[in-house]
Amino acid sequence: MAWSLAFDPFLPWWALAVLALIAIALVAFGAVRRIRGALLRGLVFLALLGALADPSLVREERAPLESVVAIVADRSASQEVETRRADTDATVAALTERLRRLPGLDVRVVETARTGTGDGTTLFSDVSRALADVPPDRVAGIVAVTDGEVHDVPESAEKLGFNAPVHALVTGHTEEIDRRMALVSAPKFGLVDSTQTLRLRIDDQGAGTGGPAAVVVKRDGEVLTRLDVGSGQEFSIDVEIAHGGPNIFEVETEVIDGELSPINNKAVAVVEGIRENLRVLLVSGEPHAGERTWRNLLKSDASVDLVHFTILRPPEKQDGTPINELSLIAFPTRELFATKIDEFDLIIFDRYQRRGVLPLIYFDNIARYVAEGGAVLIAAGPDGESNDSVYDTPLAPTLPARPTGDTVETPFRADVTEIGARHPVTRDLPGSEASPPAWSRWFRLIDAVADRGETIMNGPDDKPLLVLSREGEGRVAMLLSDQVWLWARNFEGGGPHVPLLRRLAHWLMKEPDLEEETLRLMAEAGDLVVERQTLEDAVAPVRVTMPTGEVREMPLTEAEPGLFRASIDEAPFGLYQATDGERTALAHVGPTDPKEYRSLISTTDLLAPITEATNGSVQRLKDGADDTPVVPRVVPQRGGSTFGGAGWIGLDMTDAYEVTGIERTRLLAGFLGLALFLAALGTTWWREGR
Repeated sequence: MAWSLAFDPFLPWWALAVLALIAIALVAFGAVRRIRGALLRGLVFLALLGALADPSLVREERAPLESVVAIVADRSASQEVETRRADTDATVAALTERLRRLPGLDVRVVETARTGTGDGTTLFSDVSRALADVPPDRVAGIVAVTDGEVHDVPESAEKLGFNAPVHALVTGHTEEIDRRMALVSAPKFGLVDSTQTLRLRIDDQGAGTGGPAAVVVKRDGEVLTRLDVGSGQEFSIDVEIAHGGPNIFEVETEVIDGELSPINNKAVAVVEGIRENLRVLLVSGEPHAGERTWRNLLKSDASVDLVHFTILRPPEKQDGTPINELSLIAFPTRELFATKIDEFDLIIFDRYQRRGVLPLIYFDNIARYVAEGGAVLIAAGPDGESNDSVYDTPLAPTLPARPTGDTVETPFRADVTEIGARHPVTRDLPGSEASPPAWSRWFRLIDAVADRGETIMNGPDDKPLLVLSREGEGRVAMLLSDQVWLWARNFEGGGPHVPLLRRLAHWLMKEPDLEEETLRLMAEAGDLVVERQTLEDAVAPVRVTMPTGEVREMPLTEAEPGLFRASIDEAPFGLYQATDGERTALAHVGPTDPKEYRSLISTTDLLAPITEATNGSVQRLKDGADDTPVVPRVVPQRGGSTFGGAGWIGLDMTDAYEVTGIERTRLLAGFLGLALFLAALGTTWWREGR
């Protein structure tokens, strides 16, 4: 309960001030002229001004508010070494129990968040978010249980946003040692088959460390080289970018006796392999409506260099017209199919008929090119039913489908087969989810028998339309219709020609994302996703090796046809390896050089300035590795210049309150004010009458 005097004037304060000045002037004039009753008239003016000010006596009912104290549990990655997590849990539990027994305290437990940005331990940012609803004058203190490796310590106490002591109870001990492989510099990108340079350094921390160290260098899990280097010295390693996509290089040093953790003995550099533009040779046997569809698609792909030839005049047409009047460039058959064939990543024959343009010996070269890793796509047209088709060449043994010599000319809708629904080339094609598929009809199909490979699209009567096959080290595809251009021209609404043909071309050129049998590890928003692409109906569990060396067996569930997944939520930073017995995949979660692992040694130095600035304290929970943590006692205080010392921490209790009720009594209102005014006025009359 508290009493106070309040005013609710009937006139503005400036008006009352003017009236008071006038009253003072009149009273002073009467007093100077010795006019009888001047002082009594002053009392009358005072009573009048008091009534106009309307004074009130206010009584407040007050309820004290609880002081807020935050206990911060550091859950960052560096707290996972040795017994720090257990010591933190025990200390937080003991502090919470003690503080909740104290009256007038609101105890809040705050756990620091693990971010995937590499910014380290953001302890004070997490505290600010947790106390955003608390007025600054109600904060009694912050008690942080941490290893001291905090990366967002404010520069001054004013930037905290409250005026209360900050205490740090540091886990770990004074006898710690650790070795770290530091990545000084590494490229982010590199051309495939180029050589890049990694610069590294071994940092030894703690007493008794140093000396030479054995180092192992790996690429995608395979050992490249071994060497010995000195501690504290920078050294360089030249590595080759072996393939497109992420090339994961591990540089690992040996573990020293007694070190905190081997987790930072390994540096990881992820170098994205960039292929020089893929080279595609497109040979059109004759001008036709679908020719421009292939050309436009391939020219629109920035990663493709296209070489396109159209045979305008076959050799049998000998009409005497000079060659230089028939074409802009002669068809360089020897250069393309003998000397430079290996420079192409894909060769497309679009409605091609032999007709003597390419000697049969060149088809031998093409068959060898496929066997050694090349790719061929046959986009068949009416040529498929003639004796001049590509099938009647030495390339035939590499082709997965054998034309029967018939052409089916009837309206039909291309349909994705059961295996095609699981194949990455045709899975989830827009419109394929409908029955029949929501795309336009085609009108011609080259009848063929699929001898091997996978038929991923069918035509009428389940005849093969799109067949894929692996031949030796290379790949072959046969599209047994030349009417995909109807989709491009938006006939009857068109169809997904762009995703289909682009995926098809990139599958032939061995794009990793389009492999039909593969195991992938991916880091997504701090989680680790295990993905198994397969054409089978079921897959075996995957064994995942964690950065700490722990091995987990993870069953996979089907997310889409042919795509099985599992995940580890909030996966710890580091390198992961997964295997299903046949395939292996690697992925790195988080930054390759996180602040959390740059120093695992616990310290009191980083938090000492802010604790001193707030009159708090920083104390270790134990001195040796085998000691039991000693939790300091808690002392509530009101005011003071010191809030901590050896074995104790203090809290600055607040005097904040909330008003629960108000009672107001007007002093000069009603009959009381009127009586006082009339009494003062009557006194002046009485004085005048004497």
